[in-house]
Amino acid sequence: MTSALAILAIVIGGLLVVVLVLAAIVVGMYNRLITLRNRYKNAFSQIDVQLKRRYDLIPNLVEVAKGYIKHERETLEAVIQARNAAYSAGQQAANNPGGREAMTALGGAENQLTGALGRLFAVAEAYPDLKANQNMMALQEELSSTENKIAFARQSYNDSVMSYNTQREVFPTVIIASMFNFQEAHLFETEQAAERTAPKVSFS
Repeated sequence: MTSALAILAIVIGGLLVVVLVLAAIVVGMYNRLITLRNRYKNAFSQIDVQLKRRYDLIPNLVEVAKGYIKHERETLEAVIQARNAAYSAGQQAANNPGGREAMTALGGAENQLTGALGRLFAVAEAYPDLKANQNMMALQEELSSTENKIAFARQSYNDSVMSYNTQREVFPTVIIASMFNFQEAHLFETEQAAERTAPKVSFS
């Protein structure tokens, strides 16, 4: 009888150890997913800072240009409309970084804004006084710097998303991701064509 109890105790002890080991593994995978999710959300917050800076610069840019290209009202209005749409999309993305609809909408809005700015700078080339305006030159320099920071922050965000998604999809983490509803995160992508025709803002 004593021997049977000892064997039972050993079996129970062994099962308890297995359960504890499995629990530790599950907790480790869960915490890893949380860490990676927080990492890409933090990376998006860096994009958000730069996007807001860009959105703040554009009305000033349009205001300066307005004094010189009064007959290009349609171009100026297109820039402001695209800026407002991008700002709204940016707010939605900030509320749900990584969400498919939010990131797709932001990418599309940014493409539209880039195109509108490109048209504005193309028009500005025909106005020597505007090109030489000190405020315009300062704004274009700030905008160019901000564009570079956005590109860098976007790359960091996309790298973080890829790390999260990869971890989420590998076995056995995929089981934990499914159990705790870790959703796929989506990249912040802009059209390659838009990138190749990014606004040339040199007025030198």
